[in-house]
Amino acid sequence: MRRGAAASIFGATIGNLVEWFDFYVYSAFALYFAHVFFPKGDATAQLLNTAAVFAIGFVMRPVGGWLLGVYADRRGRKAALTLSVLLMCGGSGIVALTPGFDRIGFAAPVLLVVARLLQGLSVGGEYGASATYLSEMAGERDRGFLASFQYVTLIGGQLLALAVLLILQTTLTEADLHAWGWRIPFVVGAGLALVALWLRRSLAETAAFVHTAPAERRNPFAHLAPYRRRVALVVMLGAGGSLAFYTFTTYMQKFLVNTVGWSKPDASLIAFASLTVYMLVQPLFGALSDRIGRKPQLVGYGVFGALGAVPVLTALQHPPSRVAAFFLILAALTVLSAFTAISGLIKAELFPAHVRVLGVGLPYGISVSLFGGTAEYIALACKDAGHEAWFFRYVAATIAVSLVAIMLLPDTKRASLIET
Repeated sequence: MRRGAAASIFGATIGNLVEWFDFYVYSAFALYFAHVFFPKGDATAQLLNTAAVFAIGFVMRPVGGWLLGVYADRRGRKAALTLSVLLMCGGSGIVALTPGFDRIGFAAPVLLVVARLLQGLSVGGEYGASATYLSEMAGERDRGFLASFQYVTLIGGQLLALAVLLILQTTLTEADLHAWGWRIPFVVGAGLALVALWLRRSLAETAAFVHTAPAERRNPFAHLAPYRRRVALVVMLGAGGSLAFYTFTTYMQKFLVNTVGWSKPDASLIAFASLTVYMLVQPLFGALSDRIGRKPQLVGYGVFGALGAVPVLTALQHPPSRVAAFFLILAALTVLSAFTAISGLIKAELFPAHVRVLGVGLPYGISVSLFGGTAEYIALACKDAGHEAWFFRYVAATIAVSLVAIMLLPDTKRASLIET
């Protein structure tokens, strides 16, 4: 790989890490600020409120994938990556500075919703732009390996959010965390977003975009029409992946507290340990796809994911030990890695350069909005109704839908539309 390309990939992935840190801080600290933005109630009701706002943020994902996708295919990948991190900075700043419900009433949850809409718009555009950027910068031989670093830094952002949580849990009292300590990571996130903004201003543009004809850049959304079947299949593919990802990452911490009955620090520690291993195996699965192809790997994820979701989640309701819970979560995440390591790359390889960011970002935004963003809310609602197992079956069925899409898609390693 050229030295300049390596530097650009590094700059893009570091910026990606910062953006996802900002986004995941909300979920990591929801247990501490739920009472601040909403009227008093029992713990599950307050978590339902914060989960609903979490889901509302996902409404902007397809909008972000559409608007920033069109922007990236017209103005360049670098321009879209810079704009997305600027939006994230604004969203984190709003959450950090908004007073609680006891001071400004219903204006507090309204401002929280506005912040999440900005962040949803940001990451909706970020996913498509960063997946396309990494895929176009990488060479054909090691494209799966290098593209997997999108999820390395995506998970890294979540780990960084959990690390900040663990540090604050050990340095502040429970009362201080509930009162004001939860604001610290949002301040840190806004500051880091400014650093990412500076890094992305120095990125090189991809050759694939530079060589795109000016006429093809004028209306990317219209040019996407011939690929609508692929768009629909990508939505189906992303449905199971998005739901499984948010179930075993962001929701799992709340599950261990609210269902299993563990302490918040214990739940955070298990989540941190499992996510660390999950992050480290992404390049392994990315490299594996360079050897065996994308489709065989995806079939393995679909089969084992659909068959294993219910048994794993059922066992996690009453784990015999912390160690057992860790390995159960890790087993689910390892299966999921076969999808996440190459999920952005698969989408990028399905579309030509003049509609690539839009083709990656829009269907991703739709599936993650409908299935990923609602995962916590549906899980908590099922628990609140006394039928938590319904959610387990829902996860398995949605992964099965993705398996259908996998069987209908070509092996993109052999039929890639990325210019070599």
